[in-house]
Amino acid sequence: MENLKTKPQTNYLNLPKEKITGAEAVVRCLIAEGVDIIYGYPGGAIMPVYDEFYKYHKEIYHVLTRHEQGATHAAQGYARISGKTGVAIATSGPGATNLITGIADAQIDSTPMVCITGQVPSHLLGSDAFQETDIVGISTPVTKWNHQITRAEEIPEVIAKAFYIARSGRPGPVLIDITKDAQFQIFDFTYKKCEVIRSYKPVPKLKHSQLQAAAELINSAKKPLIVWGQGVILGKAEIEFKAFVEKTGIPAAWTIMGVSAIDTAHPLNVGMVGMHGNYGPNILTNECDLLIAIGMRFDDRVTGKLSEYAKQAKVIHFEIDPAEVDKNVKTDVAVLGDSKESLNEILAMVNENNHDDWLGKFKALSEIEFEKVIKNDLYPTKDGLTMGEVLKEINIQSGGKAAIVSDVGQHQMIACRYAKFTQSRGNITSGGLGTMGFALPAAIGAKMACPGREVVAVIGDGGYQMTIQELGTIFQTKAAVKIVVLNNDFLGMVRQWQQLFFDKRYASTEMTNPDFVTIAKGYHIEAKRVTKREDLAAAVEDMMRSKAAYFLEVCVEKEDNVFPMIPSGVSVSEIRLE
Repeated sequence: MENLKTKPQTNYLNLPKEKITGAEAVVRCLIAEGVDIIYGYPGGAIMPVYDEFYKYHKEIYHVLTRHEQGATHAAQGYARISGKTGVAIATSGPGATNLITGIADAQIDSTPMVCITGQVPSHLLGSDAFQETDIVGISTPVTKWNHQITRAEEIPEVIAKAFYIARSGRPGPVLIDITKDAQFQIFDFTYKKCEVIRSYKPVPKLKHSQLQAAAELINSAKKPLIVWGQGVILGKAEIEFKAFVEKTGIPAAWTIMGVSAIDTAHPLNVGMVGMHGNYGPNILTNECDLLIAIGMRFDDRVTGKLSEYAKQAKVIHFEIDPAEVDKNVKTDVAVLGDSKESLNEILAMVNENNHDDWLGKFKALSEIEFEKVIKNDLYPTKDGLTMGEVLKEINIQSGGKAAIVSDVGQHQMIACRYAKFTQSRGNITSGGLGTMGFALPAAIGAKMACPGREVVAVIGDGGYQMTIQELGTIFQTKAAVKIVVLNNDFLGMVRQWQQLFFDKRYASTEMTNPDFVTIAKGYHIEAKRVTKREDLAAAVEDMMRSKAAYFLEVCVEKEDNVFPMIPSGVSVSEIRLE
């Protein structure tokens, strides 16, 4: 990717004071925090900072996205695959408000992100000046912390605090709003990182008594089930988690945010829970005698009807955020703390065990699901192409090493169900907010963070058109993203619900689509369309072999449905196979 960091960054930490502008201070602060790539869109209120980007372009690479929302999703993709803090920047007013969807997405999916917005000069605040909006007020419900800077001397301390809050504990987005006059002001600059904030305790202190109580329940359980989420990945606890699963011999199922923490082919990995999850772990949630939740938040898509969720089971919840404990599901033992530390500590307390008979129940239900659903998805005999067979071909070509970035809808559930992972941080998707348009810009950020890893964006024809302009960002940056659009000429998931629950009244879900291949070629991206099964494998192979960005449109069956499915408002054990 051209222009990407041409010289080592200067260390601006703990240097003697130096008189510089607030705008220059912003850039130096970012470099001091190790930021090498920033995503954004310029405008009047943030122009002084952009002038400094021009001067410091060899130390920090600014990526011009085609929309501010694209900047936030790219920053999310960057953060999700790398574990570092993503950064997005925009001007005031509409530039700032266009960040909100991405900020809300990062908040619910616990993604570390710092957003910087320009603001009108401080003497104009509250006057309804051109491109003025109260972005601090607007963003308060969807940020971990936010702050408005009106004086240049505040910049170092506030930015240091922002990065510490964004990445510590349960990560999340932070927004810093800087008035234009503060950007011009000259002050004595020095920078040091924030390491502690009084009254802010990002990680609860681990209690031995909680671990002991949890270990006793685990050692005595006959039919235990683990459900793990993104907390394992965020805590960098993959090794500890695998050791815990293998020592206890407990079947383990994942939420869509947790997948890839251990290999999808691991013998104790029993699949996905939730609305379109696997048959076995959903059914047996209501038969287990112990439910061990690790780094997940009992989202409604996972639990189904709460009043009937795992009522027969004792519940252990390993969690870093005390607010999530007992919020939806009442726990018997709450182990508060960092997942890496918690799992490492409890490992010595649990017995080496196996639950082969219990595991056999999962395997039996998996065989039923294979015959009823999976076989038809992956090895179809009907004329129309399925989304599942596309994912199967991607798996073959990637060997489970690619990062799969999915959008929202039917294709997302198919991607989460069938993508194979042998490497952590492999599944990047919008889980909690369900943001259509997420995948394309997020894939750009992921690829730029890890240029040596294959990144495949799997997108529906609806979501693709929400951020299709980011093809321009790919063209300009030369980010070698592989884009797969699964085109069924419908807003597929909404259509599925209309078919099943609204007597096939397809209100505003059928799409008249443009020529996606021509559009991709207009951005000088190699592109191909597949309509026949016999052409699919070769097309996917060509895409994966390409060293540059590649666009592949696969025309799939128009009215295919995603099963299994837990209808809204029913128990997880009432999961439907058809």
